[in-house]
Amino acid sequence: MSLIKFEDWEKLDLRNAEILEVNDIEGADKLYKLNIDLGTETRILVAGLKKYYTKEELIGRRVIVLTNLEARKIRGIESKGMILAVSNADDSQIKLIQTDGIIELGNKVS
Repeated sequence: MSLIKFEDWEKLDLRNAEILEVNDIEGADKLYKLNIDLGTETRILVAGLKKYYTKEELIGRRVIVLTNLEARKIRGIESKGMILAVSNADDSQIKLIQTDGIIELGNKVS
């Protein structure tokens, strides 16, 4: 593990969000297209969660999103952020990182 400076941590913009909509991506067996609410805006993200969660399990779930990650085209969809999750060593289990209780959407993680 390499250490980072505190200034590097401060560059990350982590915010809480809610998953509003989940759609399949044609030809993708691992990916979902997610519409998320960040409180002040909605965004589209592409996430490899299909193996671990049904669409119904994801809708309404509150998650932590890295919002200032450079946008990336995945399967032709521009993904504007990344949902944080934790996995075991062989990736057979992945669990989304969530806030404890309800807090307004878009609040910064610190």
